[in-house]
Amino acid sequence: MTSSVAVNPGQQWRTDTYVSNAGFVAELGAPVAELLAPRAGELILDLGCGDGRLTERIAASGARVIGADASPDLLASAHRRGIAVVRADGHALPFAPAFDAVFSNAALHWMTRPDAVIAGVRAALKTGGRFVGEMGGHGNVAAIGTALLAVLHRRGIDGLARLPWFFPTAEEYAGLLRRGGFAVREIAIIPRPTPLPTGMRGWIETFADPLIGDLPAAERIAAIEEAVALLSPSLRDRSGVWSADYVRLRFAATAV
Repeated sequence: MTSSVAVNPGQQWRTDTYVSNAGFVAELGAPVAELLAPRAGELILDLGCGDGRLTERIAASGARVIGADASPDLLASAHRRGIAVVRADGHALPFAPAFDAVFSNAALHWMTRPDAVIAGVRAALKTGGRFVGEMGGHGNVAAIGTALLAVLHRRGIDGLARLPWFFPTAEEYAGLLRRGGFAVREIAIIPRPTPLPTGMRGWIETFADPLIGDLPAAERIAAIEEAVALLSPSLRDRSGVWSADYVRLRFAATAV
């Protein structure tokens, strides 16, 4: 399957490139899945389930899991794993209060209206239900973002207006959760430099479409090369291994 859908303007998700360039996302989501502590018989929503690899692990607990995502390509991959899936916009979740837990890994930072997301999650949960997730936190990809903004500025483009991410502090997101009807059990910022299996070029090609995706092909290639050159001194080690300057926000909250 080759179809895809925009989650943010310009951001496209395709299973083939996502798996090759960002397969680490599901692997590094294991600790937050452990924080969820799914139990047999529970009904759990995986918000931003992607290709379903982490969803599949949650389902192995005996819980009934529904995966929600905006990308039909990724949802098709999750469905092939035996996951029940629903195509949904995280800002307008359509669910009634039937879920024991809502889980999300590496997706919430793409949803730039957090009040709407949290309201939809609260509406989907039974009272006492759990909302457990991990997302980009304040300072996430700061160097990468700055390099991309610089190459756009050289081309007379205001990259700040294009930034597609929401990276809150722990204090900010805790406040949003409390106002949205949750008691916050735990929340923390976790610095996590992350090795990139296909280097910085692969990361930019996978995650930076909202910033550079509409540049003419040759100009886009040049912009990527310039960003890679800017980032090499800080994010590539002496053996040539690239890492992304990830900072994660991990939380667990209870619907009240």
